[in-house]
Amino acid sequence: MKRRRTTLLTIVALLGAALTALPAGPAAADEVEQLKNGTFDTTTAPWWTTANVTAGLSDGRLCADVPGGTANRWDAAVGQNDVTLVKGESYRFSFKASGSPEGHVVRAVVGLQVAPYDTYFEVSPQLSASGDTYSYTFTSPVDTTQGQVALQAGGSADGWRMCMDDVSLLGGVPPEVYTPDTGPRVRVNQVAYLPSGPKNATLVTDATAKLPWQLKNAGGATVAHGWTVPRGVDVSSGQNVHSIDFGAYRQVGKGFTLVADGETSRPFDIGTSAYERLRLDSVKYYYTQRSGIAIRDDLRPGYGRAAGHVDVAPNQGDSNVPCQPGVCDYTLDVTGGWYDAGDHGKYVVNGGIATWELLSTYERERLARTGESGKLRDGTLAVPESGNKVPDILDEARWELEFLLKMQVPDGQPLAGMAHHKIHDAQWTGLPLLPSDDPQKRELHPPSTQATLNLAATAAQAARLYRPYDRAFAAKALTAARKAWSAALAHPAMYASPADGTGGGTYDDTNATDEFYWAAAELYLTTGEKQFADYVAHSPVNTADIFGPLGFDWGRTAAAGRLDLATVPSKLPGRDKVRRSVVEGADRYLATLRSQPYGMPYAPDNNVYDWGSSHQVLNNAVVLATAYDITGSPKYRDGAVQSMDYILGRNALNISYVTGYGEVNSHNEHSRWYAHELDPNLPNPPSGTLAGGPNSSIQDPYAQSKLQGCVGQFCYIDDIQSWSTNETAINWNAALARMASFVADQG
Repeated sequence: MKRRRTTLLTIVALLGAALTALPAGPAAADEVEQLKNGTFDTTTAPWWTTANVTAGLSDGRLCADVPGGTANRWDAAVGQNDVTLVKGESYRFSFKASGSPEGHVVRAVVGLQVAPYDTYFEVSPQLSASGDTYSYTFTSPVDTTQGQVALQAGGSADGWRMCMDDVSLLGGVPPEVYTPDTGPRVRVNQVAYLPSGPKNATLVTDATAKLPWQLKNAGGATVAHGWTVPRGVDVSSGQNVHSIDFGAYRQVGKGFTLVADGETSRPFDIGTSAYERLRLDSVKYYYTQRSGIAIRDDLRPGYGRAAGHVDVAPNQGDSNVPCQPGVCDYTLDVTGGWYDAGDHGKYVVNGGIATWELLSTYERERLARTGESGKLRDGTLAVPESGNKVPDILDEARWELEFLLKMQVPDGQPLAGMAHHKIHDAQWTGLPLLPSDDPQKRELHPPSTQATLNLAATAAQAARLYRPYDRAFAAKALTAARKAWSAALAHPAMYASPADGTGGGTYDDTNATDEFYWAAAELYLTTGEKQFADYVAHSPVNTADIFGPLGFDWGRTAAAGRLDLATVPSKLPGRDKVRRSVVEGADRYLATLRSQPYGMPYAPDNNVYDWGSSHQVLNNAVVLATAYDITGSPKYRDGAVQSMDYILGRNALNISYVTGYGEVNSHNEHSRWYAHELDPNLPNPPSGTLAGGPNSSIQDPYAQSKLQGCVGQFCYIDDIQSWSTNETAINWNAALARMASFVADQG
């Protein structure tokens, strides 16, 4: 299935960079300078400036007075056009730059001088008053004679002075060789193991015979020991590995390490407190994703920002959004909701599956034998609604639900009751860019059957969960769900266009049978009506094997219906068979987990890791967790719990894919406002943010420049420029929230 592209080459196809501390040396014989007059000895020609910038020579440098009060980096710039770039050739981009007063950030860009102004490389250093030399290497993804080199200096409230010298773009340099730092060869869950849960690790070694291991406490004393189990070459990484099982040790503590083959692992705890924190942090993530509301710094220190897309300049706003030309002749107020990922778009299909999984996290806590719904009660998440006597997780999900309801085509219009597929900018924007600074026109995109059924499913689910707290909202949601269901039945094959990818991801899908099944399931579980039970029973999806290697996601939603039918009490005929099918799917995932030396329930066909593989691991673990809720069998509980090890550091790269968790963790995820890597004034993603993880297709040019020929788990890089391996997304974090909550319950 075609995956989403939330950031296209048209703006931020960013290429690999390696910063060096020293100036670039003299060019070799086969290296060719692409810029003219980068030394500014006698003139500034042929360099240009935007009209608001005054520039001239000063001590053999080009110095520019940059005005204050501009909104975007590109509003004030100095550059050179007509630069030749050759596809596949590596270039060294270097320059000296200073800023006065110091502390201002400049965006140095190599891109296209004409529309659509593609960016091939960018970096955003913070300038000192004395000046520094910067040098980077990247590979061009295109052939062009219309390249541009620019230093963009806008976006500051106050005016300042930027000086530059020795600007060079040298072609024919050798490409940078990327070798990830994987740290110690003993790979563990860097966060925590449960005292009564499984405890496994992976040793990377050339040894073929078993080796001794020791578990050491924070004081360095050996508290357990044993022998490794050789596993041979692991297909997911290409490494020769051994497994280590230290599950017999059950004492609680902090700062444990595992020693084997002369290597000492990164530290970890044995206890439950980290999962209690992660249960909350993974859901707190959504508040800082909110659109249409100012984020309060007192609730999220360091993440406060102005409201985005509320008709305050430079935003064009979401309160009166028109359709794309030719789609409709009305406008809608679609304020609110969550920004989907690293861009400023809002998508019904991804919002739907994310909302379902958050609501199901809460519903499981209410229904399961180990559930603790009080852990998600009012006041637990520090959101503006805290204190209203409604569980905070329901308050957070409602922010998205209200937006989803607004995306429904109004009565009296053609396609009334259908849902618009998405709303986002007319053109791609660059990084970094706060939501409140986005100047692009916003557009509604055509309705789709899948979006309409996402609305039907989540609104129906909401109707049963919000009824004890707000009967009017529950009734409103159920009315919208029924209307959407009827509209989808009348228009069963209106699919999003795979070509509709300018300014936002396509989320295209040509099969809606799974969404019909899911929506019918939720409507039945809420209403108990025979028409929906009959639809479920007659759907080909009801008896299909839906638990495949990749797991469920926005484009494969049948599992959402199946899991809820199996766990939410009802009088559905044949419910026992539904429950058995979940257990059978879990058996396959458990077999996969046991076959993988890194211990995860994920083994995609041909070892081709998919976009967002981290959340697919977690969603397969959700099936294991659900099988435990159904059967009470400890093997499913242990399998679900063990799956978290891969996410939290027991993997080939020895990295936790959750920001703020583990000694080495992903923290440069692709985002326009969690963009500390590009702008030191902006934060990294908040603790509890899940990175997309290894993606064998490495669609973005930055990953392509670093990861060519990568094997499975190695197709990942923690850099803001790698949108295909390192983005953040609302549906991915929902999977993390679901599993973090389950594991916390097992403590």
